[in-house]
Amino acid sequence: MIETREAISEKVVLIGVITQHQNEEKAQEYLDELDFLTITAGGVPVKRFLQKLDKPNPKTFLGTGKLDDVRAFVDSHNIGTAIFDDELSPAQLRNIEKILDCKILDRTNLILDIFASRAQTSSAKTQVELAQYEYLLPRLTRMWTHLDKQKGGIGMRGPGETEIETDRRIIRNKITLLKKKLLTIDKQMAVQRKNRGKLVRVALVGYTNVGKSTLMNVISKSDVFAENKLFATLDTTVRKVVIKNIPFLLTDTVGFIRKLPTQLVESFKSTLDEVREADLLIHVVDISHPNFEDHISSVNKILDEIDSANKPTLMIFNKIDAYTHETIDEDDLITEKTKAHYTLDDWRKTWLNDLNKEVCFISAIEKNNIDEFKETVYKNVLDIHTKIFPYNNFLY
Repeated sequence: MIETREAISEKVVLIGVITQHQNEEKAQEYLDELDFLTITAGGVPVKRFLQKLDKPNPKTFLGTGKLDDVRAFVDSHNIGTAIFDDELSPAQLRNIEKILDCKILDRTNLILDIFASRAQTSSAKTQVELAQYEYLLPRLTRMWTHLDKQKGGIGMRGPGETEIETDRRIIRNKITLLKKKLLTIDKQMAVQRKNRGKLVRVALVGYTNVGKSTLMNVISKSDVFAENKLFATLDTTVRKVVIKNIPFLLTDTVGFIRKLPTQLVESFKSTLDEVREADLLIHVVDISHPNFEDHISSVNKILDEIDSANKPTLMIFNKIDAYTHETIDEDDLITEKTKAHYTLDDWRKTWLNDLNKEVCFISAIEKNNIDEFKETVYKNVLDIHTKIFPYNNFLY
């Protein structure tokens, strides 16, 4: 069973690379996100290390010289954990650990750890536990050698901190049992979805921490947990909502993120089925985030992976109350106007309104333009209901 405990503050260094596929700006952006993930997990980021490479070193991820720099900093500042922004191979983990002599985590391990701390229901805990074991299996040798030296903290919430579970056969047996348990959960959730009656199903999707749960609370008048942290919501929440005379089911789903571990995509199948079976998606975007366009692309990529990219979709640009932009003096004839200077009206005139999708600009927390949003949802749900249930239109 996954162990739950209070996250303890650990001093952490963050490590990334600049490659031909990832320039410095993009690498820094990913480290910003890794920083937020680390804080969410209970760590304290102290310093970042970036190295420019054609591609990550297959043995040590970084070059030996840069690793020596990291080692010197770790030793002199009593750093307990180094977190890498990409998934490390078992060999890389083993080699890096020998050099740095501290706890080594990668992005996948960190996300799994946050999921472990956030899981509340039996379903979510089982899904996370399966993902953790599948991640752990090829890394057994490293993990147990490592745990002799380090106990607890970020990345250590999870399955099997006992010597007996070094046996790969035991781990594989656990994976088999968890998969069987999830099959049962999948069937139970499928029955629940089937028993919900003839109502249109609407699913909130989006990048993590864009305000989906806050928006759900506003329109469903419920009290879904919402927090300014990554993956505040893991368990799928379904509420019956009525706008005017139209009832429908609204589902709040787990937030997506770039480089979402494949183990989680697989193990959270039953949760993602809520998205697959939805009649309408509400794609919520944090327009105040400087990289919201990349977030849209990441979410669309995952939707494509789960065969949900072509569903009817509303694009909802949230947090307009927090949106800021740079200004240009009217007399400035030199500075070129870029996206950093766009007002919300400028964004409305761009590709955002050319998505072949309904678009709204709102603030869920300040309730700005919520009536416009509700009207858009109403119109789309009514249209879908009429098509799906042509003989059940007595309501209108």
